[in-house]
Amino acid sequence: MHRSLFYMLIMLLCCSCGKEVWLFTSFREPGTDGLHLLRSDDGYKWDSLPGVFFKPSNKLMRDPSIVQGPDGVFHLVWTSSWKGDKGFGYASSKDLRSWSEQQFIPVMEHEPTTVNVWAPELFYDKEAKQFIIVWASCVPQHFPKGEEAEDNNHRLYYTTTKDFKTFTPTRLFLDPGFSVIDAVIVKTDKPAYTLVLKDNTRPERDLKVAFAKAPLGPYTNISAPFTGKLTEGPAVLNTGREWLIYYDDYGKKQYGAVKTTDFRTFVPAAVQVPAGHKHGTIFKVKRRLADRLK
Repeated sequence: MHRSLFYMLIMLLCCSCGKEVWLFTSFREPGTDGLHLLRSDDGYKWDSLPGVFFKPSNKLMRDPSIVQGPDGVFHLVWTSSWKGDKGFGYASSKDLRSWSEQQFIPVMEHEPTTVNVWAPELFYDKEAKQFIIVWASCVPQHFPKGEEAEDNNHRLYYTTTKDFKTFTPTRLFLDPGFSVIDAVIVKTDKPAYTLVLKDNTRPERDLKVAFAKAPLGPYTNISAPFTGKLTEGPAVLNTGREWLIYYDDYGKKQYGAVKTTDFRTFVPAAVQVPAGHKHGTIFKVKRRLADRLK
């Protein structure tokens, strides 16, 4: 009897260790100290993990995005400068503590007047077995603009890679006819892919969605805004019951979220996010790995 109970406890412990939890990448203003992480068991309530998990060598680290590849390796990209850089930072890790040597990935050198490379966002395309990296750049005089200045008129660009050693030539990802930044690709059911984006024009500065049959688009049917003004930095997760879209409500100096089941109807979600958290992405890890991060 005692032996049966012992083996039952072992099995329960093993099952518990195999469960996954959510991690949320983060930075703290002004973006010079490095990568922070939040943790959540349910996707609604988040706690800060103490410490800095990755330190940029000599520049900013803003908008950190992490995705885990099929081999278990975590890949990290980030905004390395407000202006001037024509690429973004990159590093990889097997445990989110020990990291590879930092690299700079130059993706906009073919456009010498490029103002910036903002918020690179990772997505792993399982069907094509490649990573897609989408970011926003402003190339003055290339596109019609609204009220924003010429050096703040952004479009979305992308590159793909299978190994983070060779990259396909940079291509235009989305020109919706207005300044756009902060794009997140989400694999959904109907339609197959949803893009959450920020309309960065002066009358808007809010979040919208668009839809496509393939991860690289074309994305069409851009929605009306589903957040208020002065919102940005979307991050998306699926709880199994609904989708949550987190966003930086920088006008109110807080983090907010909406929930949806179809990416057409959105209602406010009750979430808890620590103060100071800034623009990041959400991904799942094994519980035992997250426990070691403490």
